[in-house]
Amino acid sequence: MNDRVTPTMQALPDGEAEIALVLRLPWEDVARLGQEAGRLASQMQRPVTLDEAVSNRLRSTRPAAHAKPAGEQPTAVTPPPASVSSLPPRPPAEQARQAIERINGTA
Repeated sequence: MNDRVTPTMQALPDGEAEIALVLRLPWEDVARLGQEAGRLASQMQRPVTLDEAVSNRLRSTRPAAHAKPAGEQPTAVTPPPASVSSLPPRPPAEQARQAIERINGTA
């Protein structure tokens, strides 16, 4: 269970890279990603996966950390958006139900 595996990185034809990760997230964060996917889907006029929502969120909240020429000062990193994990605790079943409702748009 605790085996550490080095994730595989894959170069994509568009010049980006892809790395697969497994994350454990609170239901509130999953619901927030669902809301982000819904917002993006509305903006792009097509279905959007949670993977796309995560990628978009990572691109929009942090500048790329590319190598800088010697002597150039690094730019400040924008802090990530506030987490919803600071909400008062609720029973896990209630968290799951509400998160699913938000993702499905029935909340």
